[in-house]
Amino acid sequence: GKDDAPAEVASAPRPAADSTPAEPEMTATEAAVAAQPAGGPTESAPPVIDRSAVNPSAPTSYTVKRGDTLWDISSMFLRDPWLWPEIWQVNPQVENPHLIYPGDVLALTYGADGRPVISLARGGGARLNPQLRSSELDGAIATIPYSAIAAFLERPSLLTKEQIREAPRVLAFRDKHMVGGAGIEAYIRGLDGGTVNQRYNVVHVGEEIRDPDDGDLLGYQGVYTSTAVLLAPGEPAKAALTDSARETLEGDRLLGTESDTPLNFVPRSPDSAVRGQIISVIDGVELIGQYKIVAINRGAKHGLEPGHVLAIEEAGELVFDRTRKNEGGVKASRAFTSKVQLPNERIGTMLVFRVFDRMSYALIVGASNPIRIADVVRKP
Repeated sequence: GKDDAPAEVASAPRPAADSTPAEPEMTATEAAVAAQPAGGPTESAPPVIDRSAVNPSAPTSYTVKRGDTLWDISSMFLRDPWLWPEIWQVNPQVENPHLIYPGDVLALTYGADGRPVISLARGGGARLNPQLRSSELDGAIATIPYSAIAAFLERPSLLTKEQIREAPRVLAFRDKHMVGGAGIEAYIRGLDGGTVNQRYNVVHVGEEIRDPDDGDLLGYQGVYTSTAVLLAPGEPAKAALTDSARETLEGDRLLGTESDTPLNFVPRSPDSAVRGQIISVIDGVELIGQYKIVAINRGAKHGLEPGHVLAIEEAGELVFDRTRKNEGGVKASRAFTSKVQLPNERIGTMLVFRVFDRMSYALIVGASNPIRIADVVRKP
């Protein structure tokens, strides 16, 4: 089932060293990069991981429980959860060594060089007795809680240009209705391969979403209107509307109710520098907190993949320097004061889970302050 999606915990590319200047309070990743020899490492060199990367409250061992996620476990052991691929030690003699199951016992140890290592100390029943599972991957933990993104995956609120172009659309309503609602039948164009009683989300195409960098169109706001149940396949097909949230109009798009977004990715830092901003938020809230879903103006074209973790920053203000005085010791007027750009402040962390060419969807997994549209996102 969706809640039992596997969590891939190894075989991910190692994060490259970040060239971003360290902030006053550095994360473990930034501290490791700062500790590199003068001249810095090569582009492909991973950061040096030592005891400073470990969460001070990390246990020496932990038994995985049903309902845990890889992000939860990584956060328990590490200050920066995306460093998990750097410290996870794969045992090739264990079945499915890249997956973690409820009942597995994880152990934190340190090598002779002080490098932390997390390994499988003892496999749980689901791992040792594969015949108890209905499938090979049944029961393995997911990377993030499915419940946090289920509504988005089932009823998307942001639509890409590709989705709109390829999606079936409402052509007309039976009995000359001008708009559709629960109990009304609609004719659908472009619905290929559907089966009777198959369900689709009907979504109204809303406002444009443009890249603030160059003004290019990235997608559209999507508003769920109803669920369409296929009555008769064909061209056009016929469907009955149900679960109506608002009126359905001609031209509204039909999208599948099942998502193919995998949840078995590894949380990790991008391989190269990434810098963008939040361009939209699901549900239209003004202040964004933990477990909210946002869209950013960076995607596969910029090197992003599912599982990549990005830092969120509040842009620093441009302020007048009122502390400067003139030669007579009198404070200068605003007209003669210089402007100073304050630095950005780290306010949260996001995990990318769905990637398109020039935009991506991400889940806010940590927030120390309210997050807003136009806040900066970057490689941590």
